[in-house]
Amino acid sequence: MKVLIAVPCMDQVPVMFCQSLALLQKTGECTLAMQSGSLIYLSRNDLATKAIEIDADYVFWLDSDMVFKPDTLIRMMETLQKNDLDILTGLYFRRVPPYTPVLYDRIDIDGTVCKWSEFKDIPDGLFEVGACGFGCVLMKTDVFYDVQSKFGNMFAPIENNGEDVAFCWRARQCGYKIMCDPSILCGHVGYSVVDGQFFKAFREK
Repeated sequence: MKVLIAVPCMDQVPVMFCQSLALLQKTGECTLAMQSGSLIYLSRNDLATKAIEIDADYVFWLDSDMVFKPDTLIRMMETLQKNDLDILTGLYFRRVPPYTPVLYDRIDIDGTVCKWSEFKDIPDGLFEVGACGFGCVLMKTDVFYDVQSKFGNMFAPIENNGEDVAFCWRARQCGYKIMCDPSILCGHVGYSVVDGQFFKAFREK
């Protein structure tokens, strides 16, 4: 089993991310690829191409402003394989108020118009999402072949929406489901580390 750990980034990354990455427990044969660039959708396309070139079975996407537990990859791989999933995201929150989860319940795109809705409540167990951020996502490399074949540019943004949401919409058009495991909690590095406890405390104010 071959895994590409894919990290799009700018020229510098936060120390807390580096610490999390250094402690990450690996599974299978892992290769780290960090792609620097100001246009993130181009970096993601390059990383997806890299996964295909090295014949990786899986891609583990991490944003360079994430903090995560050492067993994150191992736990996500177990969940993905046990449930025969194609795309699995962890749970993390926006780093600015109101600190909502970076998940979308529904994504509808008609031409260049994109309409979406967010989750009001997060289920306790594994659940399907319309789209997600790519801060902590494990997926089968096979997904790229179908999305690229149908749409060409896999991560090109659509009407003011990010490249991650655009990819999710395209993947769903190809018949793939996107699942979230809310037990995989990551922190989002901002002025504060926005994690589950931070979000809960904010909601209780």
